[in-house]
Amino acid sequence: MSDVMQAIQFKSIEVPNRFALAPMTRTSAEPDGTPNGLMADHYEGYAKGGFGLVITEGTYTDDKASQGYANQPGIINEAQIAGWKTIVDRVHAAGSKILVQLMHAGAQFQANRYTDQPLGPSEIIPKGAPLGFYGDQTEWKTPRAMTEADIQTVIDGFAQSAINAKAAGFDGVEIHGANGYLLNQFLSTYFNRREDEYGGPLENRLRLVAEVVRAVRNAVGEDFTVGIRLSQGTVTDPDFQLPEGESGFRQIVEAVRDAGADFVHTTDGDVNRKHFVKGDQSLAGVAASVTGIGLILNGNIDETNCQDVANQFPGALLAVGKKALANPDFVQRLKDGKEIADIDFAMLQPKATISNELAWRRQNAA
Repeated sequence: MSDVMQAIQFKSIEVPNRFALAPMTRTSAEPDGTPNGLMADHYEGYAKGGFGLVITEGTYTDDKASQGYANQPGIINEAQIAGWKTIVDRVHAAGSKILVQLMHAGAQFQANRYTDQPLGPSEIIPKGAPLGFYGDQTEWKTPRAMTEADIQTVIDGFAQSAINAKAAGFDGVEIHGANGYLLNQFLSTYFNRREDEYGGPLENRLRLVAEVVRAVRNAVGEDFTVGIRLSQGTVTDPDFQLPEGESGFRQIVEAVRDAGADFVHTTDGDVNRKHFVKGDQSLAGVAASVTGIGLILNGNIDETNCQDVANQFPGALLAVGKKALANPDFVQRLKDGKEIADIDFAMLQPKATISNELAWRRQNAA
């Protein structure tokens, strides 16, 4: 396992191995969005378990419409920055690096302490039903189509939150442009029915994504790691495909690189799924073909295939989700040749919170 366990220079961050904790919503912050001690224990546990890089759950970026879930953490005020600083310090003390994922929920909005009105590129609700393990909402609310002023508020929120992340001591930020949240909605021909400069052809649909990346880069300078998570599908519509296919996804990756992103983080049901209406590569394969940008990969990576994926994509980090939830010490177990458990989704019931996970662990340890 020398390759996948080997330290790697990932842009400006020296990571002790090639494993990253995938960002996973835990809805366990204080009601006002302040990170707490439970979250500090949670993230420190993954660092102690061997993950070279920890990526936080999606964290809201303004006091308008960015929050998507009750008890979601934010990074928009001094109390929230201080809460994150405690977490960052503990992860660093355990020997790992940490990025905060910056997120605007857009139309995929289940709870927000600042407003009852979601925003989106157009007045289009998500497909499917709201996620029961993140809240009690049973139907999506119809979003209001964003004005140019709303769009500028979004850009400013991402940029200021990145500055706040730097103040908290994070090693960098990951912008959430995947899984059906706001930036992914602008890329999507399902959500985005606009007829202005942010809608229509892909060049227009990716405009906001590039503007956010550029604003974040300008806000934090060149010596701070900035990346973006990208997908085609959403949490309630995993089979959505860009009509422009493989060439369109390459255009998006090139655009975020040119706007200042250090890396893209591709996420799909499987890292090697060939999921383009036009083309025969995976998301990861297309992103890897673009020069001048780093790569984090997510999609059913586990103990059985991680070395093969690492060999297939030299220099990429491997983001582990479900197996990490089941085994917070996944990397150490892999290193030691110990048994690695499959996830029992009962740990996420009735809500996917850290406290419910801990209760499940206590019950199953008895």
